[in-house]
Amino acid sequence: MITVSDLTLSFGKRILFKDVNLKFTPGNCYGVIGANGSGKSSLLKILSGELEADRGNIVLGAGKRMSVLSQDHFAFEENRVLETVVMGSPRLHAVGTERESLYAKGEFTEADGMRASELEAEYAELGGWEADAQAATLLAALGTPEALHEKLMREVDEGVKVRVLLAQALFGNPDILLLDEPTNGLDLTSISWLEEFLIAFPNIVIVVSHDRHFLNAVCTHTCDIDFGQVRMYAGNYDFWYRINRILQQQQKDERKRREEKVKDLKEFIQRFAANVSKSRQATSRKKILEKLEVDDFVPSSRRVPYVGFKPARAVGNVVLEIDGLSKSLGGRPVLAGVDLTVGPSDKIALVGREHLSKTALFRILANEDAPDSGTFSWGQTISWSYFPQENSRLFETDLSLVDWLAQYSPTDDETFVRSFLGRMLFSGDEGLKPVRVLSGGERVRCLLARLMLSGANCLLLDEPTQHLDLEAIEALDEGLVDFPGVLLFASHDHEFVTSIANRIIEICPGGVIDRATGFDEYLQDPKVSDLRDRYYRGHVVAEI
Repeated sequence: MITVSDLTLSFGKRILFKDVNLKFTPGNCYGVIGANGSGKSSLLKILSGELEADRGNIVLGAGKRMSVLSQDHFAFEENRVLETVVMGSPRLHAVGTERESLYAKGEFTEADGMRASELEAEYAELGGWEADAQAATLLAALGTPEALHEKLMREVDEGVKVRVLLAQALFGNPDILLLDEPTNGLDLTSISWLEEFLIAFPNIVIVVSHDRHFLNAVCTHTCDIDFGQVRMYAGNYDFWYRINRILQQQQKDERKRREEKVKDLKEFIQRFAANVSKSRQATSRKKILEKLEVDDFVPSSRRVPYVGFKPARAVGNVVLEIDGLSKSLGGRPVLAGVDLTVGPSDKIALVGREHLSKTALFRILANEDAPDSGTFSWGQTISWSYFPQENSRLFETDLSLVDWLAQYSPTDDETFVRSFLGRMLFSGDEGLKPVRVLSGGERVRCLLARLMLSGANCLLLDEPTQHLDLEAIEALDEGLVDFPGVLLFASHDHEFVTSIANRIIEICPGGVIDRATGFDEYLQDPKVSDLRDRYYRGHVVAEI
């Protein structure tokens, strides 16, 4: 059990949360949610001891081991991949290292023998003989090829490092598991495996995530950071969301009722305050009015952007034709003879493990890169707009938010531009902030405003939900569901893909799987699974 008592954290004059009291018990998974900057990651850092609170106490059970998903992807550069995973159990790794060092000595004394005996007993008790096998199993489940297990961490790419550090956190059955955005960088297959792992995990899990499907699948409780408090609710994210919507509606209805009553009271006071016979009634009503105005509801701190895409023209029958498109990066083929016809009603989700393939396809279609071979052509009625996953280059300027977005506006009217910034929660003087200093989430909202201004009837979106909070993801989700144009997008957010896509395309090393179906149906189709396995074994088979 973890007991949190009277916990308070502030940065300068800003209080993130105050007087927090919580209990986390084994067998439960706690999802931590809240707006960007509300203190979700800070709460996990306090629990792990990385960050010191202003005041309050955290009590862990005696002898309990806590495991934390490392955010430093370069902390283990000189360690082998397999060894890095085993380092998730610090005591086991220390015993194993000392044991190997002892046996490597040229001369073996009697004291060395006694120490070796002690180490062997502890090594066996900690599961040392099974450690490499367990680490390899975790790596394989998270999509890390066996050929990489003996490489140094500095020799593998960023995507592999993400998986290795997650395997490290999961290794050795820790008593407490703290995970900050564990699904970032994972493909949907790996996320599905992680969901099953955490559902079966017998100890305490505390997780921060913006993935709604993931939170719904694994969480037994939801911890909401809002109003400077951390409130715990039984149930997953969907349960919390529905309850919150009901409470917000009740609050709105009650506020409207109060406003009407205030209006009636003010009219009565104005009419009868000077009337002696009515003065007592007016005085009593004035007291009621003062109480209503002072004791009003606190508005929610959640801010939801408005996302809506309106094409300047309708989509024609011919949208996009791709013929034999091939591309290699660093000597590795990422696209191999891709053929694709996009129809006017398609909302296509690109899924699967081949992240480079999806991004390469988007960059070619957006004329940011050229194919090695093959061709593609857009229909005459099509105007497209592109959301790149790596977008920092677009913000390497000292332009203000207003001036940056004005570059993409069909009009020079600053009020018009500011209205789109307002939709994306940038108001007042925030429009004068240089785009160079924007956070990841703020950049995404700027790019979404650019897309809305484009009037495009075909959108190319490469991981658009990254860096967004749950409210913004839901707003984007609803905007794309309502979008009347054509959509090609890649996302690791299961709920996002499920609610939007009517066609699923998976680019594999040996071929392309293309199905006009919903995402859940796609995942459950055994023919798709069989074809995927064959493609990844290098056997290209006929379309089924």
